[in-house]
Amino acid sequence: MLIAIDVGNTSMTVGRLEGTQVGPTRRAATNPRASADELRLLLDGLLELDGGRMADVRQIVAASVVPALSASLAELAGRLEIGLTLASATNVPLPVRVDRPSEVGSDRLVNALAAVRLHGAPAIVVDFGTATNFDVVAADGAYIGGALAPGLELGLEALATRTAKLPRIELARPARAIGRDTVAAMQSGAVIGYIGLVRELLAAIRAELAAESEARPTVILTGGLSAAAWATEIPGVDVIDPLLTLRGLAILHAETHARATS
Repeated sequence: MLIAIDVGNTSMTVGRLEGTQVGPTRRAATNPRASADELRLLLDGLLELDGGRMADVRQIVAASVVPALSASLAELAGRLEIGLTLASATNVPLPVRVDRPSEVGSDRLVNALAAVRLHGAPAIVVDFGTATNFDVVAADGAYIGGALAPGLELGLEALATRTAKLPRIELARPARAIGRDTVAAMQSGAVIGYIGLVRELLAAIRAELAAESEARPTVILTGGLSAAAWATEIPGVDVIDPLLTLRGLAILHAETHARATS
């Protein structure tokens, strides 16, 4: 069995792969202090939900933004004699034209790889996670950077924890921008404001790309919140794919394996 693992700051997603196709996926909260033993228990539990187990796994391909969990995963793979590919700027097969490639999150590079291979270049990937990542691929297929903003849920969590009276709320688009109660007012500022943030950054990034190439970039939304109904209101979006990172990991594994055996 081949599995892909996307380790984010808030959650981790595990998917079984068949070649470059993503099969059943499961999601769990990220525990950044999990030991190799605890990680094995978690992965066993997630795989068992779809009839699998860690004993069946022969290869893991992963993107992780949590260094401590990357180390635990490497320790677990070593113990179980499982092949492990950890995505990084050194093995994702894309030119990376930024000042310090080693500082780019592996999930951002994997998303860029998936965008190029599945949808072509130029491309803009917007990943709705703990942070909101905008990742840009130029017309020649090179990763050239992007923008980072606080994630929507992170902003709401800050409002609830740093104020005396504001509650935790459902992430839904209100009917009106002028909220007539506290919840509606928070939903307006959070959701409608967030749509505005994404729209304006996309417009600025498109304008900079247009100065270099006449080709129109494909805009792809991914991450957990990309499946929300209000995400369809963001103008200029071509593709919504919550599993883009896992697809990128599948592509990374396939291309890495092909190079190793050629």
